[in-house]
Amino acid sequence: MFSFRDRSKMIQELTEQTFDLVIIGGGITGAGVALQAAASGISVALLEMQDFAEGTSSRSTKLVHGGLRYLKTFDVEVVADTVRERAIIQGIAPHIPKADPMILPIFDEPGSTFTLFSVKIAMDLYDHLAGITGGKYANYMLSKEEVLAREPQLAAEGLLGGGVYLDYRNNDARLVIENIKQAVADGAVALSRMKVTEIFHDDKGNVSGVKAQDLLSEETITVKSKLVINTSGPWSDHVKSLDEKIDHQPTMRPTKGVHLVVDGEKLKVPQPTYFDTGNKDGRMIFVIPRENKTYFGTTDTDYEGDYTHPKVEQADVDYLLKIVNHRYPEARLTLDDIEAAWAGLRPLISASGEDYNGGKKEHISDENFEKIVAAIQEYREDKQSRIQVEKAIHQGVKEEPKDNPSAVSRGSDLTVADDGLLTLSGGKLTDYRLMAAEALKKIVQLLPEKKITLVDSAHYPVSGGQLDPQNVEAELAKIAETGVTKGLSKAEATFLAGLYGSNTEKVYALLDQGAFPGLSLAESSSLRYAMTEEMTLTPVDYLLRRTNYMLFISERLMEIKDAVVAGMADFYQWDERTKERYQEELDATIRETQLADLKAQQS
Repeated sequence: MFSFRDRSKMIQELTEQTFDLVIIGGGITGAGVALQAAASGISVALLEMQDFAEGTSSRSTKLVHGGLRYLKTFDVEVVADTVRERAIIQGIAPHIPKADPMILPIFDEPGSTFTLFSVKIAMDLYDHLAGITGGKYANYMLSKEEVLAREPQLAAEGLLGGGVYLDYRNNDARLVIENIKQAVADGAVALSRMKVTEIFHDDKGNVSGVKAQDLLSEETITVKSKLVINTSGPWSDHVKSLDEKIDHQPTMRPTKGVHLVVDGEKLKVPQPTYFDTGNKDGRMIFVIPRENKTYFGTTDTDYEGDYTHPKVEQADVDYLLKIVNHRYPEARLTLDDIEAAWAGLRPLISASGEDYNGGKKEHISDENFEKIVAAIQEYREDKQSRIQVEKAIHQGVKEEPKDNPSAVSRGSDLTVADDGLLTLSGGKLTDYRLMAAEALKKIVQLLPEKKITLVDSAHYPVSGGQLDPQNVEAELAKIAETGVTKGLSKAEATFLAGLYGSNTEKVYALLDQGAFPGLSLAESSSLRYAMTEEMTLTPVDYLLRRTNYMLFISERLMEIKDAVVAGMADFYQWDERTKERYQEELDATIRETQLADLKAQQS
């Protein structure tokens, strides 16, 4: 069991033993480290101050993306690493990433990422690196007429044709919780709503544990451990600041990414589509169909606001609507058409130089930054001309970042401070297993007294992943058939099988407990499973991260939201005040997700 009902017992475990490893942060990076460490026999405590995946790891573009754009500059090594990791994730979590070939329309315009000639070369090399030697997932070209036949709303002006290549859609938050559930099954202790407030040391000055506040009870506990690893993503600099014995020089440069969701009839695309923005900014945008909706993004803007609660702003909406309406002029999308939206932070490292999706974040060294400041000051004092200032800025921002010797994957970093604090930061979702595997090698070195045989993480399934990855569609269909024999509709059983994989039988086992008022039998069993097996503590946890109702099933969301609150209140025996608090939190989150305030300002 992995439930609130077991939470007090888990907290007691935290306080009564000395762990080999404490992990700070329960996003995809921390979840990957927890799974591999627990499976290798390392005693693990994972502490997350929000819900699991509530930060960056539930706010991605929801793809396991192969990085085709890197082949524009023949960055073969990067793509080879990416598609290899993508294949591994599909193998260890076969119910989560789903093959979904991508259309890449090519337009005749300045600054295009690819031409018809170069995209074919890139796709052939991409298939070779991915081990695709033919069959239904091999790349192919489309004429202009063939692209428009598939996507009649796409702009015809300047369209030359396009390519189609294999990519994978993903359920980011599900990938996190399945990693954590497997870690817990292998002996890890994982707590959400447990905020680390201090990193403490032994008498030799080495890290020896943490203090954490239970955000539900407001009690503070002490967790002793031999090692501590910081996997807190955008919060990495903040967590390091809790360690009084190390340098607190900031290393992160978070950027905000925004995605918008509209009805699939408003923006009709048959399959994921990926194109240049048309703004001559070197960036590309995804437009992706999902559950009768279409979502598109992403933005990429430097961010200095509240890390725990990044918001979608009018400028984000304007940027994306302008691009999508330019590419799909018949859609004529407006703010009122947006049914849901999300904003997330990417844990970029300042010196990595790369943004998430096509642009380049030029790193300015301290020396050049000071030169720019000095030049501006001299301009104000009439000691330099504007031309001289512009030259100083140009030279400063064009400095190329140096290769990072501690990177374990593209844009990632693993460091060990003098007092032993490990920090694993940066990277992309596709790299999470590789990042964790490299961190485990270092952890083994730092635990010499313990005989550890590392798990083969490339072949160790996450929870729910006990399926044949070469035959996953057939196996999920068979699981769904079992649900139909138990009285579910084909649509309900297919939905559950896609969500829970080989754990779906556990969901079916809850059918005989009946339905909560206002929920179907399938919805009730899913909610019960989430509460008993997935540490689902609030209605938002369930409707936004354990399932996708809030983003992609908005019609049904509004029909069941109050019933979910009532069902959880009954299961957890909430008093009326607690129930009202969670109801208010859910309604506020729905309003924010649906951009109600922006829409009200517009009207």
